[in-house]
Amino acid sequence: MKIGVVTESFPGERRVAIHPDAAPILTKSKLEVVVQSGAGRESGFPDDAYAAKGGRILANRADVFREADVIVQVRGLGANPEAGRADLSLMRPGQTIVAQFDPLSRPELIKDLAARKVRAFSLELIPRITRAQSMDVLSSQATVAGYKAVLLAANTTPRMFPMLMTAAGTVTAAHVFVIGAGVAGLQAIAMARRLGAVVHAYDVRPAVKEQIESLGAKFVEMELATAEAEGKGGYAKEMGEDFIRKQRELMTRVVKESHAVITTAAIPGKRSPVLITADMVRQMPPGGVIVDLAAERGGNCELTKPDEVVVEHDVTILGPTNLPSTVPFHASQMFGRNICAFLKELNKDGVIALDANNEVHRDTLLTDNGEIVHPMVRKLLNLPEPAAVGA
Repeated sequence: MKIGVVTESFPGERRVAIHPDAAPILTKSKLEVVVQSGAGRESGFPDDAYAAKGGRILANRADVFREADVIVQVRGLGANPEAGRADLSLMRPGQTIVAQFDPLSRPELIKDLAARKVRAFSLELIPRITRAQSMDVLSSQATVAGYKAVLLAANTTPRMFPMLMTAAGTVTAAHVFVIGAGVAGLQAIAMARRLGAVVHAYDVRPAVKEQIESLGAKFVEMELATAEAEGKGGYAKEMGEDFIRKQRELMTRVVKESHAVITTAAIPGKRSPVLITADMVRQMPPGGVIVDLAAERGGNCELTKPDEVVVEHDVTILGPTNLPSTVPFHASQMFGRNICAFLKELNKDGVIALDANNEVHRDTLLTDNGEIVHPMVRKLLNLPEPAAVGA
């Protein structure tokens, strides 16, 4: 079975789905790797690096689609809604596509994949179970985003993060507030603490208090925070109006004392909750900075504009939507390891063997045999219940 690696076509995307060191891992599992020439260049992986590890270089994208049984991408159609459409004509019935498709936000585009009769697996839907941790692309890429968010904040604020004793007197530490203690938030906390900032962190899930404090940050508590605030897969879920009102009162108190705020709160398939209002921004210290990692889905700050820099009331608001792509070497390495683990899960003696009882297979499969088979996507499209996976 041949695994095809193609150049990412999403504007500004510098990652690649498979890095050279992954090729030997796949060949040991009876899988051959074919790579579009230049696919890894933006990530720091030249063609020679793939060839040295057993990958075979093909001249263009069409050749890879023609030869490969499985195409692996960082962003497939849905997560790449415009440029990704060009790949539809290259797909053939029975071919497997493994990528991020953002199916809960753009379910209508999954119809086009089904129409091509390809078997599509969506990596965002990897179940949050212990066995699947090595396949979790959302967690690996969130690690990169949390790291880079702190560097952006430190680079933008007019303050230094650490407390320093100098001949010119004491430099007081910057105060950083991290909202959301998922993978990105915890990485941001750890990074800000390494730089010497005083860090506070908030999450609606009280269970993360111990994790936050273990990293040296102070957990900002709210009386209404309950275990019911945690949704499926460890994500936060939407809460009621009374909760939101109390939450904003708490946010106001902490935000106005913070020099940098990093927000990470997102709900899969839905608009990001607005946690920082324009009024809160006005109360931040002059020179304050907000890095909104939820910008792609509308943002946690009311003033955020995706991929733009907004300055209001002497506060700079950054809304990056693809921070992992700014660290493409290691982001691609991590993504590639996730892909390898996922392919090993699907592979049996050199072919993909679907198992209806395997939750990794079941939860990630979007389309098969010309049909949309994922229950959540079918529900969003008002389609009836699907047949069993692998039926």
